[in-house]
Amino acid sequence: MRKLENSELERKSIEDFKKSKKTSLILILDDIRSLHNIGSVFRTADAFLIEKIILCGITATPPNKEIHKTALGATETVAWEHHENVLEVIENLKKENVLTLAIEQVESAIFLQDFKVEKNQKYALVFGNEVYGVSQEAVAICDGCIEIPQLGTKHSLNISVSAGIVVWDLFQKINWLE
Repeated sequence: MRKLENSELERKSIEDFKKSKKTSLILILDDIRSLHNIGSVFRTADAFLIEKIILCGITATPPNKEIHKTALGATETVAWEHHENVLEVIENLKKENVLTLAIEQVESAIFLQDFKVEKNQKYALVFGNEVYGVSQEAVAICDGCIEIPQLGTKHSLNISVSAGIVVWDLFQKINWLE
């Protein structure tokens, strides 16, 4: 086995990325405090051709040196926008028939492994801040909630880790399993 060189990885150019068919996922980051978490989510979104990221509330926006440290240029490829009010964003997406899902531990949440994607359905995933998670107000107006099962002594994950887990799971279900 030989580790591949970067030149062998067939990386897309920025222009090719922008022209590529996107995975029908929108990521909503609400009041994320850590610039490194924001950058990590951008990098994950780039890896899986996510349609766009919507940054809400106090979530910082590119260009930003600290976001760039972990995004490594993904802020140049992944479409993004900023809105002050996450509730308005969720309501507007629902009007566009986008299924909105909070990633949170709530009553009646669907465990990630049990979540089934529907063909031709666009999804928006709402990730909350590092301390309080997704706000109760946002949870209440989402179409549903997905929970990442956790079996250890801790019952929370870093937001960028949560985004990576959920995006990968839905990406493979949308593109390969159905």
